[in-house]
Amino acid sequence: MTRPPVRTGSAGAAGAVHFSLLGPLTARRDGRELPLGPRKQRLVLATLLSRPNTPVAVDVLTDAVWPDDPPRTARKNLQVYISAARALLGPAGDGGADRLVHGCGGYQLRIAESELDTLRFGALARAGRAAAERGDVAGAARLLREALDLWEGPPLHDLRDSAGVAEEADRLEARCLTVYEDWAEAEIELGRAAVAVDGLRDLVERHPLRERLRAAWMNSLHQSGRQAEALAVYDDYRQLMARELGLEPSPAMAGLYRSMLGRGREARRPAVSRETTCPVALPAGTGAFTGRREELRDLLDVLGGGEERVVVVSGPGGAGKSALAVRAAQLLADPFPDGRVHVRVRREDGTARGRAEILAELGRWCGVAEARAEAPGPVAGAEVPASAGALAALAEAWQEWQARHRALVVLDDVPDEACVRGLLPRSGKCAVMVTARGQLPGLAPVHRIALPALADGEALELLGKLIGAGRLRTDPGAALRIVRACGGLPLAVEVSGMRLAVLRHLPLAEYADRLDDPSAALDELVAGDVSVRHRIASGWRDLADGDRWVLGRLAGLAEDGCFTLDRATVALGCGERAAIRAVESLIDAGAVTSPAGEVTAHAALYEVPRLLCLFAREQAATGEQGAGALGPVAGRTGAPAVALSPG
Repeated sequence: MTRPPVRTGSAGAAGAVHFSLLGPLTARRDGRELPLGPRKQRLVLATLLSRPNTPVAVDVLTDAVWPDDPPRTARKNLQVYISAARALLGPAGDGGADRLVHGCGGYQLRIAESELDTLRFGALARAGRAAAERGDVAGAARLLREALDLWEGPPLHDLRDSAGVAEEADRLEARCLTVYEDWAEAEIELGRAAVAVDGLRDLVERHPLRERLRAAWMNSLHQSGRQAEALAVYDDYRQLMARELGLEPSPAMAGLYRSMLGRGREARRPAVSRETTCPVALPAGTGAFTGRREELRDLLDVLGGGEERVVVVSGPGGAGKSALAVRAAQLLADPFPDGRVHVRVRREDGTARGRAEILAELGRWCGVAEARAEAPGPVAGAEVPASAGALAALAEAWQEWQARHRALVVLDDVPDEACVRGLLPRSGKCAVMVTARGQLPGLAPVHRIALPALADGEALELLGKLIGAGRLRTDPGAALRIVRACGGLPLAVEVSGMRLAVLRHLPLAEYADRLDDPSAALDELVAGDVSVRHRIASGWRDLADGDRWVLGRLAGLAEDGCFTLDRATVALGCGERAAIRAVESLIDAGAVTSPAGEVTAHAALYEVPRLLCLFAREQAATGEQGAGALGPVAGRTGAPAVALSPG
């Protein structure tokens, strides 16, 4: 794509320096390009600018400049390059403060948003997405186009022979692709597809397997009256997927293709404006979403194909249920043209919201109930029915709406079956994704997807996204120890990555040693206000007293959290039938994992996930896991069950 000359944002004070990474590395003062010195000095500056306002460890700078065999004088040479750069760039801002400073975490380059094109690009992209979420499609298109206009060519293309710089350049290109897709979709929605056709064609040629790009290209061709070309784009993609990956296009892509068949040369335009359609109210996806390919494919196949109306995604806290559900909902636009909505079923403090509150929010989103607020928003602005009659009327209106529409609803973090009964569709083509820590066995018929721990490869991929692939390669053995100490729990791996991204000086092996220590692991898994212990504690509070007592006993059986039924019987001091019921109650709650295939209860090897095991042992040590003995009582089905009998 040919792009206009870079714009540097706000003008700033006279003499201010403006840096550019979106193309060759450049620095300009008062419109005049500055000489940035020899190549190694440019590599140092590019690495610092890639991490603006963040300390960059000396080791990271060394790897960028001398990736294979740094000389003995590497540290002294770096000091020379830093000194030269400091003299060239001068002070930061109007206060005369040092622009390039050294602290315990390394060297930090202080820079304002208006002084660096990547910071300006990120700010414009965020503003564009926010405008789109508000329904201001024209404003979103304008802001996203302004972000794209900052690009002068492939980022840092003159320094890509350095692995560290190349990694940053690849990350920037990926961000550009996403913003280009957002911009193209906004233009298509505005009926201005022709402005995006050529650019989309060029990008698809360079990224042939990127489905969202190809879908936008198909839409732009179709809206421009070039239906035959649009259908040919899909056919080429289908053949490429089969040849390269042995896969079919996603259900969403296939649905887009089917929707174009038989429309002749009619342009594909939105039938109604965004303001009059049912909403797309989904949280922003995480850039670190990794793995879960089989589970995602399962969700897309089942929901995109219309085979099931209700899917339950279960797994322990921090397993990535919400991220997976949101990712799937984002990819299922075409099968659900009447809207895709995400609703949390718990409040911020972890308590369950009432059905009236949830129905009021659903009614507000789909227009079957009046709301106090003028614009859609969280539950705070929704009317809550004041009487049983009003609640019943709203529930019936919600069922009638579902029967007439084809929408997807994500009911996130469901505590139990009672919270969602009456919300699930009885007829029609609406679908609901339910995420829950427990398996909600009382809901039927539903399609179930249980999220296991991440495989080692997926967990390492997630860690690498957060700390950088280059750092991961410095000690792959320690990285593997880290993800295994996290038990393959996505939240724990993500928190580890966030900590290590800040603690650039910390060797991976040292952090792995900390996580290997059972008494310290949960203390290490905290990043800012994100705490793995707090997430596990929330799930712990969901358990019945008897289940907590059982879990505390089972967690003490083996160092690795694994146990057999015979060992559980001894640890619980009960008969075989009571032990089976106790273990299966914890499986239902998502606190114990069992084999995926069929196997007898005696032959099965059960497991308490490592971090939950550590937490349960902590609770047992403090006497907060509950106390009591197991005995048979009447369960929910009337059959003998396990309950906690006081003292």
